[in-house]
Amino acid sequence: MTPGALVRYERTLAGLKRKGRSRALAPRHGVDFTSNDYLALADSPRLKAAIATAIDRGLPVGAGGSRLLRGNHPEHEALEAEAAEFFGTERALFFGSGYAANVALFSTLPQRDDIIVYDALIHASARDGIAASKAEGVAVPHNDVDAFADAIRTWRAAGGTGHPWIAVEGLYSMDGDRAPLAELAALAERHDAFLVIDEAHATGVFGPGGRGLSAALEGRDNVVVLHTCGKALGVSGALLAANAILCDYLVNRARGFIYSTAPSPLTAAVVREALRILADEPQRRAAFDERRTFANDALATTLGIEGSGSQILPVVIGDNAKAVRIAARLRGEGFDIRAIRPPTVPEGTARLRISITLNVDATAIAEMLERLKIAIAEERP
Repeated sequence: MTPGALVRYERTLAGLKRKGRSRALAPRHGVDFTSNDYLALADSPRLKAAIATAIDRGLPVGAGGSRLLRGNHPEHEALEAEAAEFFGTERALFFGSGYAANVALFSTLPQRDDIIVYDALIHASARDGIAASKAEGVAVPHNDVDAFADAIRTWRAAGGTGHPWIAVEGLYSMDGDRAPLAELAALAERHDAFLVIDEAHATGVFGPGGRGLSAALEGRDNVVVLHTCGKALGVSGALLAANAILCDYLVNRARGFIYSTAPSPLTAAVVREALRILADEPQRRAAFDERRTFANDALATTLGIEGSGSQILPVVIGDNAKAVRIAARLRGEGFDIRAIRPPTVPEGTARLRISITLNVDATAIAEMLERLKIAIAEERP
């Protein structure tokens, strides 16, 4: 390798540092205001016991191959059947991650003569899948139903002949606000469109029994829903819920499914237990709702910032370096808070993303917000 072969990478990293965008892996530190472990299941005794029981039953650690080769295990199929019943859909497919599921979905299901109209704040995994799709992709302003409709009409007027795909998140990961799902579903019906809903941050904590914000829509032939398993469910992987025809098409055509080693059967077993916990322990969601409501009210009282109404509370700082400094100060005071910067969020909206989970109580929330109020005030010129 020539001496200068790494220079372009060094320059890029130096540029990120100058812009306050450089990233580095950091250990957990202090009270959890960062994770997506909303129901505090990641360390739950029931999930630990489920792993031990699965090992005692003889489940292998690894799948040994892709699902289409020898990697398909009865535990995968049991999870998919139980998930389809739980979420009220015809079929479910288990993927190794939400990222993998989104890329497989958008790169496979929309066809060349279709259009994908997606919310401007949709997750990077959906954007990467859309970029890999043969269909045209068009971003529209956040939560603007009229803009979705206009994009579809413009496409039709220009000769679009396929089917529109409307892509949104049920609950947005950086702003914590909800998509207008009922209006978007009605729009999809009027335009013979498919509606894709990423429920990553709503699964387990919203909707009847924790089925998500899309619960009233799931099971329709034109609705595809992604339920990730690494957030409120406390494990990892993702369940893509859809019509059986669409799921069969993914099995046959989705390269990310066909050419990936299947998730561990142990993981599938533990996700099954997480779904049972949702059914068996509604008190977790009740406690979570109380914690979430308290945090939103306290944010307004302490900082004068209107809460999102969800468990994701963005505190927009604006300047990248300032957001990083405030987050570091809070971590130094015992509260694990991280700064979120562009390109994850729009330019000029660097923020602290405060995540409320059952890993924190009302006392910790109130103390954290008081410390944050002081830190923000002392950062001002």
